[in-house]
Amino acid sequence: MNPPPPSDDVQLLRAASQQPLGPRLRTYLKLSGPGWLQSAITLGGGSLSGSLYLGVLGGFGLLWLQPVAMIMGIIMLSAIGYVVMTTGRRPLQAIHEQVNPVLAFGWAAASLIASMVWAMPQYSLAIGVLQQNLLPDLLGSAGPFGDLGGKLVPTVAVLAFSTYITWNYGKGGRGVQLYELILKIMVGVIVLCFAGVIARLTFSAQGLDWGKALAGLIPNFGLLVRPADAFLPLIEATNLAHHAYWRDFIVDNQRDVIVAAAATAVGINMTFLFPYSILRRGWGREFVGLCRFDLATGMFIPFVLATSFVVMAAASQFHAVPQPGLLDAAGNPALTGAASPRQIKEYESLVAGLPAGAGATAADRQLAAMLVTRDASHLAAALEPLTGAFFGRIIFGFGVLGMTLSTITLLMLISGQVICELLGRKQTGWTFKLGSLLAASGALGPFLWSKAAFWLAVPTSVFAFILMPIAYLTFFLMMNQRQLLGDAMPRGGSRWTWNLLMGTCLLVVSGASGFMLWEKGGVWGLTAAALFLGSAAVVDLRRRLMRPAKA
Repeated sequence: MNPPPPSDDVQLLRAASQQPLGPRLRTYLKLSGPGWLQSAITLGGGSLSGSLYLGVLGGFGLLWLQPVAMIMGIIMLSAIGYVVMTTGRRPLQAIHEQVNPVLAFGWAAASLIASMVWAMPQYSLAIGVLQQNLLPDLLGSAGPFGDLGGKLVPTVAVLAFSTYITWNYGKGGRGVQLYELILKIMVGVIVLCFAGVIARLTFSAQGLDWGKALAGLIPNFGLLVRPADAFLPLIEATNLAHHAYWRDFIVDNQRDVIVAAAATAVGINMTFLFPYSILRRGWGREFVGLCRFDLATGMFIPFVLATSFVVMAAASQFHAVPQPGLLDAAGNPALTGAASPRQIKEYESLVAGLPAGAGATAADRQLAAMLVTRDASHLAAALEPLTGAFFGRIIFGFGVLGMTLSTITLLMLISGQVICELLGRKQTGWTFKLGSLLAASGALGPFLWSKAAFWLAVPTSVFAFILMPIAYLTFFLMMNQRQLLGDAMPRGGSRWTWNLLMGTCLLVVSGASGFMLWEKGGVWGLTAAALFLGSAAVVDLRRRLMRPAKA
């Protein structure tokens, strides 16, 4: 059993319940923490790239997606938080003993794998923004370190900084307080950076269409099956034989980005971090209300603000807008230095991939120029004439760097936690430290990925999303396990509400995950999922059959 909460925290919480709203909120903010850790990890490279490409492909029409995905994630995190606070048990142990050992190890393994894989785009983004936005003269390919050194030097620096911060958390006590304070500051800086960019964009000569932005908060699922409206006239203007080519390409990319953005709102490794950060703070039953407040203020609000700002900036600059340097004023090919070699290659590949039998029209070339991959440098360059170099390049760059650094440290933290739990060790000492270094695999990202650093986060997020039903199914079963929760198990209307909310989230995520598993893995992907679920079912059946014999 976890030790009871520190008496000073309990006393603060009890005293706050008797105070007016203002002092009560200040006490809640002082005691909050786990939600801010969630915010720091979700505001990472995956969320940033997902937001960028949501704006590029869907314009303002997909602004609703990330808030909705975050709400579903908060429902599930509230559930696992409730279980931990009312039982005081370590979740991996509780799942293994009371729910299903296959689900327990699947949850831990998926969280570890997701952290190791997800670390790669974080490093790629961090190095990319340092080379392109913040220190191009020093770390760029033409700088004193050369191309390889320009990647190696900042990669080592990011790894050393992240390791130092993460190992401080492993010390416990003041190390934990320092760690959480640094991450709170990082989250605040991230939100303020992107808010500053949007403010400057709003008051620029071009302005920002806030009417479209507000309309984009209304859920619209049409972009799962059809291209965004801005692309449709151009598709119709192409040769009839090319219609299916462009529709399929755009819809496939839209689906990947939609799934990536949903996955980064709450990833499976985040579901592992949250309950253990609650245990670390010693939160018990009295903290259930504070937990929900923490998730709302520390996680939901910063996430929605930061990601919405990036979607709006990308939509205003890139949606249905050809990449400069690929076409001349008449729409003919005119490859210049304004487009990167990678973008030129992408453009030529899209045009060359058109079905044989009809040449590329001006509309085909425009679509190809609109759909090449953008990166941090391109968004910063597009914003700079409107917001100025300070906001467009420097402030935007610091926002991106803050996102990646906070996420890298938390991915290392989760890796250390998973290893400690699997080995039955305390989350301190060398077991934690060495376990955290598994996420140092991300340092290979800048050297293994040649495409846009932002885009690496998209396939990574799709992979992580496919694993999400493991966590959601596990939490659903835990909330309905009387042997685990005892008298704390929800009853009556409360239980119906929990099951309706959690069941809806489970169905939505499982359906989307199954579809993407089929799209990306085909028969083999579905077979792997079936084997995993079948193993869990066999273990559960065996347990049930053994119970009467034990009695």
